[in-house]
Amino acid sequence: MLSAPKTVEEATNQLSHEFLLNYPLKSARYLETFDAQDVSEILQQQPVLTVLGLWRYIPAGAADIIFAGFSREYSVNLLSQMDSHLAAALISRQSDEQRDEIFTLLSSNLVEELKELLTYPDDSAARLMTRQVNVFYQDLKATQAINALKQRTFTGQDVLYVQDNEQILIGEVDLADLLKASPNTTLLSLAKPLKTTLNALDNKDLVIEKFEGYRCQAIPVLDAHQQILGFIRFFDVYQTTKEDLASDMQTMVGVSKDERALSSSWFAFKKRMPWLQINLLTAFAAAAVVGAFEGLISEITALAILLPVAAGQSGNAGAQALAVTMRGLTLREITTKQWRKVLIKEMTTGLLNGVAIAVTCSIAVFFWSQSLGLAMVIGLAMISSLLIAGSAGAVVPIALKKFGMDPAQSSSIVLTTITDIAGFMSFLGIALLLSDMLPRG
Repeated sequence: MLSAPKTVEEATNQLSHEFLLNYPLKSARYLETFDAQDVSEILQQQPVLTVLGLWRYIPAGAADIIFAGFSREYSVNLLSQMDSHLAAALISRQSDEQRDEIFTLLSSNLVEELKELLTYPDDSAARLMTRQVNVFYQDLKATQAINALKQRTFTGQDVLYVQDNEQILIGEVDLADLLKASPNTTLLSLAKPLKTTLNALDNKDLVIEKFEGYRCQAIPVLDAHQQILGFIRFFDVYQTTKEDLASDMQTMVGVSKDERALSSSWFAFKKRMPWLQINLLTAFAAAAVVGAFEGLISEITALAILLPVAAGQSGNAGAQALAVTMRGLTLREITTKQWRKVLIKEMTTGLLNGVAIAVTCSIAVFFWSQSLGLAMVIGLAMISSLLIAGSAGAVVPIALKKFGMDPAQSSSIVLTTITDIAGFMSFLGIALLLSDMLPRG
């Protein structure tokens, strides 16, 4: 343990700026042997960007106590530049008082994003878990783990979790086995394989099923990036199940805000009819686009035959992008702040798919119509409409969520409007530009 300022200064010199940058894992493992308060002091003397590089290698438990030793100014700077998911996991393990104090110092946009990542459905695994958790590297010795535990907060955790150098959980160690082990025994030799894990968004029913099936005393809870957020004890599940039994029985008969398979027809009617009316309006909007090209279609009847192809392909491409984006938002894999990255990815995918579909479709249309112009029109329309559809599938749910609307409920309506109009407009617009090359009749 470091005990004198001179010792801290020597350690700081040894862990130079270049060493921390180039060897973050080694730096984190070296710091693991020091007192947590001294580590906080050492790291605060480094630029925030340097600490960010090695922070992901500091396991849960150690990271919490080191972070608590930082000044509020340094903590805020670190969180402001940290990956949102890593910051949320770190904040979640702080006490309510510390969390509220930190939130008052962060920017409003970051606070809003972190609170969103920390908000879980009522019946999710994250609502049942204990957030203070202790994780150690596999090659740590028993005596080192015991010394580290003396500095950390115990919250009834009977097992310690063991991870490898890639921060992947590989096992668990019973606290009783740790206390009985010889000092130089590594945690890897004491660890038992993990029977199972839980995702933070797993339903309570799945949590109960796993405890019944695996007979665990505790199960770790992971986020979408496989970072440990906490753990659930069997006792916690038992208590929660007992308290919620009455309300669970009520929901089983369909008394819910959402429609179920056996809900009444009137309930289903009230839920579905508003959106069907909105969808009708959007269908008229798409029809208006076709109507604007009525003269061209009457002159070149082949366009009417190919219209469903153009609209259908753009609709499918948009639905694919929408499904992937919605999954990312639901599982917290992405946040609204990452819309540019998602948009670029879906635009690139749409362009590649558009080119591939354009080649296939153009060849088929050429053999069917013997018209090079019609093949060019359908090919260019496929590229443009799939590009637009993929972009819309990515942006629409993110935009709706950003504006406080429910993307799961309204994304499909908005997307259908965009893809239909994009498909019709691309196909008929390009046909108008190349009308001289198209066969009449």
